[in-house]
Amino acid sequence: MSLGKGTFAGGIHPPERKSLAESLPIEVLPTPKLISVPLLQHLGAPCEALVKARDEVEIGQIIGRSDAPISAPVHASIQGTVARPSMATLPNGRHVASIPIKAAAEPSLEGRELYEDHFGGDWPTAGFDRFDPESIAEAVRDAGLVGMGGAAFPTWVKLAPNPERPVDTVLINGCECEPYLTADSRLMVEAAAPVISGSLLAARSIGAERIVVAIEDNKPEAIAAMRAAAKDTGVEIEPVPTKYPQGAEKQLVIAVLGRVVPGGGLPLDVGVVVVNVGTAAAVARAVLRGKPLTHRIVTVSGDGIDRPKNILVPIGVAYRDVIEFAGGLEQDAARVIAGGPMMGFTLGDFGVPVTKGTSGITVLTHDNLRQVAETACVRCGRCVDVCPMDLVPTRIALAARRGLWDQVRRYHAGSCMECGCCAYECPAQIPLVQLIRLGKAQLAAA
Repeated sequence: MSLGKGTFAGGIHPPERKSLAESLPIEVLPTPKLISVPLLQHLGAPCEALVKARDEVEIGQIIGRSDAPISAPVHASIQGTVARPSMATLPNGRHVASIPIKAAAEPSLEGRELYEDHFGGDWPTAGFDRFDPESIAEAVRDAGLVGMGGAAFPTWVKLAPNPERPVDTVLINGCECEPYLTADSRLMVEAAAPVISGSLLAARSIGAERIVVAIEDNKPEAIAAMRAAAKDTGVEIEPVPTKYPQGAEKQLVIAVLGRVVPGGGLPLDVGVVVVNVGTAAAVARAVLRGKPLTHRIVTVSGDGIDRPKNILVPIGVAYRDVIEFAGGLEQDAARVIAGGPMMGFTLGDFGVPVTKGTSGITVLTHDNLRQVAETACVRCGRCVDVCPMDLVPTRIALAARRGLWDQVRRYHAGSCMECGCCAYECPAQIPLVQLIRLGKAQLAAA
């Protein structure tokens, strides 16, 4: 039984636009001729390359690793030959070292076989007492798992047993509240079994007695599939009202469990670990089959794309290859976004590689972007009403615009999760999120 009210303070209800892709089965991207695997795809320290130019690599072979406390190894996602190491630009503009791989003439695993390798076969839901908690966390670490909902925090750190910080609940995040994106929804519909297996393994690793899968109520097919897969396992399937950003960790903990994560804290501080559904499925694959994270599902959607799709793609593939597989851009395409329209980054270069945290590609048209010119703040308070973190976004943003960094800090800019609710509601069209990001960047650099 849930102790939360199913919702949280603030938030908004933007047009969902899920219908463009939510009913489309997952397809497999044909093996690209070239990929580029960034050595930093996670929060924490970058990896160091373990391969050099002209080395032959197989799918799943580790190619980068770090011994830092917070990091995650990276693996080859195609079979091929390593090219000369280079730099890659991520969607957020950061430049990182990368390992290019040229595909072999005859790929060893692709198409339906690749799909079945990821999601097919039997996924047990019992007998996990044969795994000690440390071995689960170790398998997750070696597989290079990170939060696949976008945060990209190394998963093994969350799942490492810690007697000093007990966890009673694993909260599996199946909300996928961003407009347009449907990758998690399709995963739950087509491959609910590995999500349930991974959830049980995560609970075993951290000693949690309760597992709750939260899914927004605009995904009835996913809810039904997950309930069927969870039968007789003790895993609870909890539909929650559709509202953005329901999928944010702190908001989800409040909505489902009624627990308030302290400012600057983590769900762990209130006895909860939150795991994305895609990450849960990857946990099952890592522990039960010894397979690392080499591919992920990416939604390509929006009015500006020819054929919206949900696609299983190799980590490191260029955005342009994924866009071309979806039929390319429509003539009136105006903006391509890495992720969803609320929290994603506008792409200026389609050669950017897909990373472990890439959930989607959203293509908007000129009509989608039509807006009035920016005007002065009228102190209407709408940004305050919808802020799920109880901030005053306009104060932070305007202080950042004026370069008043002490005020930016005093107004708790660091607590902003950049969800975009404030900018969505602002009648003055002030670029609140961009200004707050500027302020946070200045504080971090100080």
